Amino acid sequence: MTIFYRYGGGLYVNVTNRCPCDCVFCIRQNGESVGDADSLWLEHEPGVEEIISDFEKADKEGCSEVVFCGYGEPLERLDTVLEVCKFIRRNSDLKIRINTNGLSDLINGRPTAWLLEGLVDTVSISLNASNAKEYVRLTRPVYGEKAFEAMLNFARDCKNYVPNVVLTVVDVIPEEEIEACRRLAREMGIPLRVRAYEGKNS
Repeated sequence: MTIFYRYGGGLYVNVTNRCPCDCVFCIRQNGESVGDADSLWLEHEPGVEEIISDFEKADKEGCSEVVFCGYGEPLERLDTVLEVCKFIRRNSDLKIRINTNGLSDLINGRPTAWLLEGLVDTVSISLNASNAKEYVRLTRPVYGEKAFEAMLNFARDCKNYVPNVVLTVVDVIPEEEIEACRRLAREMGIPLRVRAYEGKNS
């Protein structure tokens, strides 16, 4: 079972396969592996102690950051992520990033961005679309159209607590939609990154 895997310059943490979205371009639909991981489908959700034990054994040579990102939404396990972040902060100089769909407040039923303060260096949030209708079509969230505004509010909140906040879109959407997302990101005062679509085993 793969908890930690290397990808680019990051040490990635796979803590859950649960996600409230079913994105049409999700890499989960293209295979089982990313980076040097054989499979990111978990046999069980690892506990804090199991994650920390694997972190201590993981090859960190050349890594610049720890990234919470696997085959699920990491903030489905908010408390676990926070505890692991605290350990990493105490025992490592590595930066910490969370890649998220931005629906943590809906998942956890409360405002959550403030809990990341002092623990997380970067939050990368999947914007995916410039409006609620298109967002629902692409991401198919269990929360329906309210998910779009919840994601935007989470991004705005993160600006108050996390040094670096980034919005992302995948380059499979039309260029005019990417431009609309750029305008929205500018209005929010948050940088937008256009991510290349990641096919199987990329």
